[in-house]
Amino acid sequence: MGLLLTTIAGLVVWIVLWAIGVKSFDAFLITITMIVIAATAHVFAPYLPGRRRDDESGTRWNPR
Repeated sequence: MGLLLTTIAGLVVWIVLWAIGVKSFDAFLITITMIVIAATAHVFAPYLPGRRRDDESGTRWNPR
């Protein structure tokens, strides 16, 4: 959901900047930068300290 909202916000920023006279390619680079940062945060978020649960059932190998 965060990636979708970031994409929408980036496109809004792109249109607004383009409307006030910024070159369209420069405004689009800002949009792409926002999306890449959001995607990077989405990929690395589960690996941050405090985000993993050690009590998940089925994640550890248990010998019989």
